[in-house]
Amino acid sequence: MGIPQPSFYIFKCEQSAPPGMPKPSCVREDTRELFQHLGMKLMEKGLIATVQPVRTGCLNRCQQGPVMLVEPGHYMYVELTKEKIDRIIDEHIIGEKPVEEYLIDEEFWDAPLSPVEAMKLSGR
Repeated sequence: MGIPQPSFYIFKCEQSAPPGMPKPSCVREDTRELFQHLGMKLMEKGLIATVQPVRTGCLNRCQQGPVMLVEPGHYMYVELTKEKIDRIIDEHIIGEKPVEEYLIDEEFWDAPLSPVEAMKLSGR
């Protein structure tokens, strides 16, 4: 038997912008420890083998940051705190029910656009 695939991937935006940039930064002084908190909570609950936390660059939702994306399902969680991460792990990852009130508003996270559709929109 091989090594099982993760059931979930959690992509945590770790993009930080230099001071003075027009785009806000998901990683600020008060949010630097969120990725570490995520990993520690997954380890404490014995989930690190089945849930893969991934540090990632910009997820293009900076105004709602800090953000993380849970796959499968394209669940974008916004304005993260340690308490929100704990609840997301308990209810979404373990309980298999997304935490609706922490999800990004549809105004900022509409349905996916296929590559073919994107090419048509760009005139290619």
